[in-house]
Amino acid sequence: MNLFDLTGEVAVVIGGTGVLGGSLAEGLAAAGAAVAIIGRNAERGEARVATIRAAGGKGMFVPADAVSRDDLKAAHAAIRAALGQPTILLNAAGGNDPKATVTDTNKFEDLSLDAWRGNFDLNLVGGVLLPCQEFGPSLCAAGRGSIINIASVSAHIPLSRVVSYSASKAAVLSLTQFLAREWAPRGVRVNSLTPGFFPAEQNRKLLFNDDGSPTARTKAIWGHTPMGRFGRSEELVGAAVFLASEKASSFVTGTDLKVDGGFLAQTI
Repeated sequence: MNLFDLTGEVAVVIGGTGVLGGSLAEGLAAAGAAVAIIGRNAERGEARVATIRAAGGKGMFVPADAVSRDDLKAAHAAIRAALGQPTILLNAAGGNDPKATVTDTNKFEDLSLDAWRGNFDLNLVGGVLLPCQEFGPSLCAAGRGSIINIASVSAHIPLSRVVSYSASKAAVLSLTQFLAREWAPRGVRVNSLTPGFFPAEQNRKLLFNDDGSPTARTKAIWGHTPMGRFGRSEELVGAAVFLASEKASSFVTGTDLKVDGGFLAQTI
């Protein structure tokens, strides 16, 4: 028995147009799942689907905004018509608005309330709440399924500067555990995946100078990570496939799986 074979599963990856979400979508497809990528950037979404198909997988792109209930409802209907009943929901939409980041010139007391709310809309409302409200009931009705929410190391220990992002990701952990308890009797497992530091579009300016050299923040991160480096997007795939596979993780729910190079194990 192949514990990590997802043949016959239908995976919905919200935020699959991003670097991490896209890699996870490709990984689920490589394990045998038919994958539907939901996102706002059609060019990136179609490019990911093309990569999946070129590797022999099955995929489709559905344009939608994760913070729009109507968009998600329409996307759900399109996916069911094309691929069948979803059995895996991976919520990978997220990001940080710099206006909600504390800097030398942007004090905590001066943070934009709109930016703060925007981070919660993206990371919590669109990142977990609305997708779970839309897709979760159909998984429960089918009596099986896996939901994977992307958290962050900053959900466990609030990082300096990115206060709104950290708070919204901490809420992701709480909602994940709530849903795990609520939906376990109905056959649906709900877990979170905590990446360490994986450079992406939204944090690259914080991590690297214009000449490509590491910033002081990057040096601090590497110094606090026992493995001494950033993660690579493909290094999240195995953890996601494990949580997605009913054969491999049938008794795993309400758990946060960390892929952080030891970051959260480090003290002094």
